[in-house]
Amino acid sequence: MKLLFVADPLEGFNTAKDTTFVMMREAAARGHDLLACQPRDLMWQRGGRVTGYAREITLTPDAPAWFSARQQAPDELPVVLAEVDAVVMRKDPPFDSEYFYATHLLGQAEREGARVFNRASALRDHPEKLAILEFPQFIGPTLVTRDASDIRRFHAEHQDIILKPLDGMGGMGIFRVGPDGLNLGSIIETLNRDGAQTVMVQRYLPEIVRGDKRILLIDGRPIPFALARIPQGSEIRGNMAVGGKGVAQPLSPRDREIAEAIGPILAARGLLLVGLDVIGDCVTEINVTSPTGFQEITKQTGFDVAKAFIDALEARLAA
Repeated sequence: MKLLFVADPLEGFNTAKDTTFVMMREAAARGHDLLACQPRDLMWQRGGRVTGYAREITLTPDAPAWFSARQQAPDELPVVLAEVDAVVMRKDPPFDSEYFYATHLLGQAEREGARVFNRASALRDHPEKLAILEFPQFIGPTLVTRDASDIRRFHAEHQDIILKPLDGMGGMGIFRVGPDGLNLGSIIETLNRDGAQTVMVQRYLPEIVRGDKRILLIDGRPIPFALARIPQGSEIRGNMAVGGKGVAQPLSPRDREIAEAIGPILAARGLLLVGLDVIGDCVTEINVTSPTGFQEITKQTGFDVAKAFIDALEARLAA
């Protein structure tokens, strides 16, 4: 099969940690042909079909280059997305205007017959922070607003709160305000920009000290291990990008309850791979753009997450 990965520049991959890399490695080991492009390489012209200017790549064992490409810019191969077996969308956030436009191009490609994972419309319909509000039984007290008075009211009720931008990633822009309300006004001004931007506010969950767990769902089913991202030192964030320590651990009964309730719903919408972020008993985010953690879980437990993903992808394509 031919698989086209739409991703960030390959030259920037950290192959010791990158999830897209091990997806590619597993696919190549099975004899699948690999192509890669960036969202900026997608094109749709009147009367034509959505095309990606891609490179045919081969994985190589020798450092520093982990791949070789038959084409280089500006001579990439024009590939009609509907003519490959699968398009795997793995562009990292932020989910900005250009990402949004890319999902529309991918959606058109789907109408032309392309198989896109995760489905373009599902990427748009599940903003990673807002999506949790569909499942109130599994989340803690949460508010989404632009209004400073709403945030102050929420703080007065819950005392210890977390504020974060809706478009943040990797723990960016997350603030904690305790019962004393210290700097609450300044933080609100920073995040909502005088009402111009929407903010998410949540009650602080003290269970974060035991880790912000990433639960991976593949075709609606959880893999048996979560990756707990544990904050280090005085940091309140467990994100790996800000120094959190990743510890793989078996799913708890509550983890399974959450995953088995949410997973089939999301899979039915075209989300082949999802990362649920769970603190204590509460879901805090639903990651659909480019969930990670494959390598950390595999190295610590022996469970081959990339194999499970490619198994599921092949099964979807055969259906």
